[in-house]
Amino acid sequence: VQVVESGGGLVQAGGSLRLSCAASGSIFRVYAMGWYRQVPGKERELVAHITSGGRTNYADYLKGRFTISRDNGKNTVYLKMNSLQPEDTAGYYCYVDRGAYKDWGQGTQVTVSS
Repeated sequence: VQVVESGGGLVQAGGSLRLSCAASGSIFRVYAMGWYRQVPGKERELVAHITSGGRTNYADYLKGRFTISRDNGKNTVYLKMNSLQPEDTAGYYCYVDRGAYKDWGQGTQVTVSS
């Protein structure tokens, strides 16, 4: 499975971005997927997760600012990020949850200026 993220960039505090994650493979729809983020020198932390059936869960610290969704017809998962703050600056990594292991993308950088 190939996983490719896009949509990162530089945004001012209070702004929004939408990240996309495209995964190859004809059985995309059976896997849960999600996003982690990582700041250099810190551990990678879960941002959001979506099951094959569309059930979602989010990190508590997000306080409802982010929304994860999926389009199985396009083999794509999205992360809509609103009210971005400088502390959201990180590399954002998409994964496909295979159960025993995860397939990861290369990541996309999000930088929020104050």
